[in-house]
Amino acid sequence: MKQGMQASSVLIAGMLGLAAVATPALAQNVQQCPMTGSPSDWGINSIGYVMLNSGGSCLFSLNVRGEILSSNVAQRPAHGRLQRINRASYVYTSRAGYRGSDTFSVRASGKGPNSSGTSIITVNATLQ
Repeated sequence: MKQGMQASSVLIAGMLGLAAVATPALAQNVQQCPMTGSPSDWGINSIGYVMLNSGGSCLFSLNVRGEILSSNVAQRPAHGRLQRINRASYVYTSRAGYRGSDTFSVRASGKGPNSSGTSIITVNATLQ
């Protein structure tokens, strides 16, 4: 499942028209996290799921339709580190040796075709 999920990674920034947002060198060498879960509209909270190896890092993009105006970490992970790359992308690094689950959240504001507002995107990570 890991290889299949990696091959079908979900990089939402391009779909959101954010391809022009620069990505720092740190994120360029990190694999993309294939996040499952349904996209959300602004003002509606959503949940995503990722799977990675213990001690691994992955880049993920926020999965909300429309333009992301701002974002920040709302809840830090208990078993890893979450770093904001730009308003649409984050890198999650799990603590080496920890296996199990971890949860973190990002608060983002934006506007889309159907709504505008603030959404909380909660990510449940499974660490193997």
